[in-house]
Amino acid sequence: MAAEATTIARPYAEAVFKRAAETGKLDLWSDMLGFLAAVVHDPAMAGLIANPKLDKARKGDLILEVGGGRLSDEGQNLVKLLADNGRLTVLAEIATLYERLKNEHEGAIDVLVTSAFAVNPAQEQALATALRNKLGREVRITSERDPELIGGVRIRAGDLVIDGSVRGRLSQLANVLGI
Repeated sequence: MAAEATTIARPYAEAVFKRAAETGKLDLWSDMLGFLAAVVHDPAMAGLIANPKLDKARKGDLILEVGGGRLSDEGQNLVKLLADNGRLTVLAEIATLYERLKNEHEGAIDVLVTSAFAVNPAQEQALATALRNKLGREVRITSERDPELIGGVRIRAGDLVIDGSVRGRLSQLANVLGI
């Protein structure tokens, strides 16, 4: 389903990005799409969007009501278009794809560092510097803790994944041994 959602969301994300770049409102669209993604991710709203008894226009109106003044006219038009086409469920994927396009345009990349232990700011800075040199792009790091990694880190930068975790190494060893 994730690949299907990406396929459905891509043309919308590309159109929004093109419009945002034309109007110089990349950050505004980032904020609006992030907000809309959070709205449709909310369990109560997700239930309403999935409810077949609610008509498409009403679903869009509900999101617009929640949005209040946070959406521009173009943002509201996007919600109406997605509602009319039954595509509100892909708003989060649209936001993700839009951010990738925006980062590419700005020469930046978002990197997720997952570590068994908390990563301090000095370590984040060292990782950012090393990744900037390797990738040739500005790096924005977000870190999270996952004790199941046992030790080490897993770095995800777009399609690039560097798994230096103990759990990842054990998994590789198990594959080699055929376990």
